[in-house]
Amino acid sequence: MAVDVSGAGSCGSEPEPSESMRTFGATLQALREHAGLTREQLGDVVRYSKHTVASVEGGRRMPPPGFVERAEPALGDTGALRKSAKHVVRKPGLARWFRAWADLERETISLYTYECRLIPGLLQTEAYARSSFMNQLPPMGDDRIEAQWEARAERQRLLRERTDTAFGFILEEHLFLRQIGGEEVTRELIDHVLEVAELRNVEIQVMPLVREAHAGLHGPVQLLETPENQWFAYTEGQESGQLISDLKVVSVLQRRYARMCAQALTPEDSVSLLQRIRGAL
Repeated sequence: MAVDVSGAGSCGSEPEPSESMRTFGATLQALREHAGLTREQLGDVVRYSKHTVASVEGGRRMPPPGFVERAEPALGDTGALRKSAKHVVRKPGLARWFRAWADLERETISLYTYECRLIPGLLQTEAYARSSFMNQLPPMGDDRIEAQWEARAERQRLLRERTDTAFGFILEEHLFLRQIGGEEVTRELIDHVLEVAELRNVEIQVMPLVREAHAGLHGPVQLLETPENQWFAYTEGQESGQLISDLKVVSVLQRRYARMCAQALTPEDSVSLLQRIRGAL
């Protein structure tokens, strides 16, 4: 199914935990301990790692999809956890439509991104990100810009800390030719992308500017695989986003992404192209 997670805000930031998240986490921990379960045992029940359970109990993350419903029977089936979950909210910062996807992203074993609008947040430099923030309408305040960048930088740690997660990116060539922020910002950006491309768990391909056939004309898309080998997709437009779990729709998007992989330059040729663009600046 497709879950409409529309809302106001600006995607790409990661807010601090709220009091409701901490309260929910404390409730979860109390119920787990009362049931005599370890975090690892509860993790087996809810199909998430013990680290995820610890993060939820610590109020550092929202309960991921299916977590509460699977945990309830093991924790007494009183309904307390289910009722508590209804009041869990994050502090402002992360776009409401992006939060469910961001929670899945933390546990993914593979994540694939096609982008034609701007460089994905996971690959942005600070200068590039700040330039994009400065171009937001309505304008963003200084405090919000700082929070946005801090959150984005924290998210980027996934690339280096989740070395057993496969990351794939297909980026349109014009994203580098646009020169958001100017030539110096673009030079730094390309250097950074080339550095990330050297990571063994990251594959970056560039879709050339001239391409007679293109399977990505429907727009940006992200695909991820959970530890349970379940696939989700995410698409985003202006002031809205859609988390997709319907198997048929996800399958269509997977096929489109696979076709784009064949249409884009190889990783090696993509590196060569980026080096040429960098040299021309």
